[in-house]
Amino acid sequence: MQEPSVLVLGVGNILYSDEGLGVRALSILNEQYAFPANVRLEDGGTMGMRLMGMLMDCDRLLVMDAVLGGGRPGDIYRLTGDDLRKSIAFKDSMHQTDLVDTLICCELAGKRPEAVVMGMEPLIWQTAGIELSPVIAARLPLLCERVAQEVAELAKPQVEIF
Repeated sequence: MQEPSVLVLGVGNILYSDEGLGVRALSILNEQYAFPANVRLEDGGTMGMRLMGMLMDCDRLLVMDAVLGGGRPGDIYRLTGDDLRKSIAFKDSMHQTDLVDTLICCELAGKRPEAVVMGMEPLIWQTAGIELSPVIAARLPLLCERVAQEVAELAKPQVEIF
């Protein structure tokens, strides 16, 4: 059994309040959690297509981002498949490039990782500001806890059945 390489990517623009919650969550994970050697944490900011190399170097991808899911600010989401576009990074937005398009380019180039988004409904994401809104700041530790649980599952070796 081979351990999959897992990339945990915090994305968002920290200059637009809650839109940067993925990057802020990454800081908490780096400070308060320990992960196995097959897990790498990276700040993807608003890099868009420039993330392609990192994405192609992993087997499994977990993206932390603001998610426009139609819920209340602070609601936490786990997205896969077609739901990925609810993540701000997966639609045309402040990130400049749709992350789904980046994943498609990875697939065309020969390697597309399995992708999961763990995110939160933002309160303020279109107004400049360097602080998270109070509701998002209060819920960020819970998001990080859920991300850590998800990473534990993603980092497990795959069992091959013959």
